[in-house]
Amino acid sequence: IQITGNLIQAAHKNVILDGAKSENIFWQVAGHVEVGVGAKMEGIILAKTKVDFMTGSFLNGRVLTQTACNLQSGVTINRNTEPVTTVAPINRRGLRSM
Repeated sequence: IQITGNLIQAAHKNVILDGAKSENIFWQVAGHVEVGVGAKMEGIILAKTKVDFMTGSFLNGRVLTQTACNLQSGVTINRNTEPVTTVAPINRRGLRSM
């Protein structure tokens, strides 16, 4: 799926493509991506700029971005192995801010 602008997913909404495996869904976004609070998304996100995951959001897939991937608290990213869950935001230096 190619998007020439930004991709902003509303809070508490799910993007699931029935019958498709998450590793076969590609989101190619020219702008930035925002996954809303408590939202669920599947696939591989290829973003030109940044990707923001709001509190309690979930991704079943992977993220590749040129600038930043920002995770708020309680974000889960499942890469078809064990889920990775954040408990505190991480700044650009890789340090947890409490």
